[in-house]
Amino acid sequence: MDIILKQDIPNLGHRDDIISVKNGYGRNFLIPKGMAVLATSSERKNHEEKLRQQAHKEEKLRLDAEAIVKKLEAIELKIGAKTSTTGKIFGSVNTIQIAEVLNKKGFEIDRKNISLNEEAIKEVGTYSVSIKLYKDIKAKVSFEVCAE
Repeated sequence: MDIILKQDIPNLGHRDDIISVKNGYGRNFLIPKGMAVLATSSERKNHEEKLRQQAHKEEKLRLDAEAIVKKLEAIELKIGAKTSTTGKIFGSVNTIQIAEVLNKKGFEIDRKNISLNEEAIKEVGTYSVSIKLYKDIKAKVSFEVCAE
């Protein structure tokens, strides 16, 4: 029995895969639970059209992400922090502060997509972060931590 998966199922396949399973498994478990649909000729046509449209949308998202990468790598960020006389920061600079500075510059980036290359930023200096914009597209952004 051929079925089209509606969601990722471990050890079986990923969403939108057309796979072959035993009749009882498909008819009694996957289809009633809404995890899959029977791969009839009309469902296959709908599936192909859906994949074609998704590919077009993903290509647009990928191009937008690549354009944002170029803009992000061109900007200079400065983050102010309260410091001691030796240059140590009271506390540390984290992804929340970086996201706020990026939002002020006009980039709406969620802090969860920002990953610090260092463990903790506790001194004045120049650092870099990696920002995930799309599945496999990342931007490296450098910023400077300065005393307020």
